[in-house]
Amino acid sequence: MSEIKRIAEQIRRSFEGEAWHGPSLMEWLEGVTAESASQRPIAGAHSIWEIVLHVAVTTEEVLARVQGEKRFLTPEQDWPPPNTAGGEEVWQADLERMRRANEELLKALAGVDDSRLDQPIVEGFSTTYVTLQGHAQHNAYHAGQIAVLRKGV
Repeated sequence: MSEIKRIAEQIRRSFEGEAWHGPSLMEWLEGVTAESASQRPIAGAHSIWEIVLHVAVTTEEVLARVQGEKRFLTPEQDWPPPNTAGGEEVWQADLERMRRANEELLKALAGVDDSRLDQPIVEGFSTTYVTLQGHAQHNAYHAGQIAVLRKGV
């Protein structure tokens, strides 16, 4: 198995399941409603909904970089505010956005050769290897945050 396939598998596991560290993002999100996702059980912490949107946009950012686009997220783009007034329908759409971004990233990685791993993902950025491994770590980090938030909801 190529190294890029191994990394893609770690991203998949951190997102969908079978992660070594414990429950994945999607496993922690099972059964979360719009109401509970919008709550803020820890003062000053992000809500579950905010984390879902953040993971969606950062996954879209990694995908864009894999595809050669040099994009930067502003702080407002990095942590977009959820439309909690939209209720369950908008919550489900935001979950789907995150799922779709992950799916598209994994599809794109199938076309990446291992020779790119030591090269900057795009000029002026970290290597493809560091970016992709960092993305899997990012998923695990936010899964942990959601775990803590769920216990407080």
